[in-house]
Amino acid sequence: MHALRSVMTATVAAVGALALGLTGAPAHAADTLDYVALGDSYSAGSGVLPVDVTNLLCLRSTANYPHVIAARTGARLKDVTCGAAQTKDFTQAQYPTVAPQVNALGPETDLVTLTIGGNDNGTFINAITACGTAGILSGGKGSPCKDRHGTSFDDEIEANTYPALRAALQSVRAKAPGARVAALGYPWIMPATADASCFAKLPIASGDVPYLRGIQAHLNAVVQRAAAETGATFVDFSQASEGHDACKAAGTRWIEPLLFGNSIVPVHPNALGEQRMAQRTMSVLGLG
Repeated sequence: MHALRSVMTATVAAVGALALGLTGAPAHAADTLDYVALGDSYSAGSGVLPVDVTNLLCLRSTANYPHVIAARTGARLKDVTCGAAQTKDFTQAQYPTVAPQVNALGPETDLVTLTIGGNDNGTFINAITACGTAGILSGGKGSPCKDRHGTSFDDEIEANTYPALRAALQSVRAKAPGARVAALGYPWIMPATADASCFAKLPIASGDVPYLRGIQAHLNAVVQRAAAETGATFVDFSQASEGHDACKAAGTRWIEPLLFGNSIVPVHPNALGEQRMAQRTMSVLGLG
């Protein structure tokens, strides 16, 4: 009987250890963040090498800020960012082979990051193109872009982009109700005041430099407002990216200029910009 009790005790101990081992494995797995990255070309890192060859339509980089965050946190990353994405592409297919971005989300999602809104209404491309053309024609003098377009870009941001951002963030929350959602602002493209030495790289008239920057500030403000109203965390780059605009030298700038830059995709973050966006996001979210 003593021998039998010893065998039974050993067996129970072994079963208990096995049970602890089995329950321990999922606990360890649960510590790993399930991370889904959504958004446009600023999220995708379009123009930054190396390129993710799994979907060339999206011109997604494997060195974009989601990959940097995942590498530094050990998160399991599902990256569905896509160049040229608009808020509507969260719930609609952007291309026949690119599903709605929120399809990547689920109840198990722990973390979501996104940069979106700059392509709605063609805000970025239309403003840069219009003001760049006007700047060249005016020889960099005055504010021809502001004089012609006035509040039109701001009006579209307020009337169209803001409600679209709010709806997009609500769709994220519906698909991933338990996730922490970070909505990133856009780092500064323009300096606060005109830089004459920058005109060759960003041909914006001196009076239109603050005009363009004001448009970007308004866009960031509505991202912040939509984030606050949907329970997301806004990641603000207004201070962090100051002095790292497209007019600065390579190695300092986060954003490549329109002309004579080092990327095939101008007016977008370079590798340094993506790294700094990741760093700032991790700091705001308290991720180590």
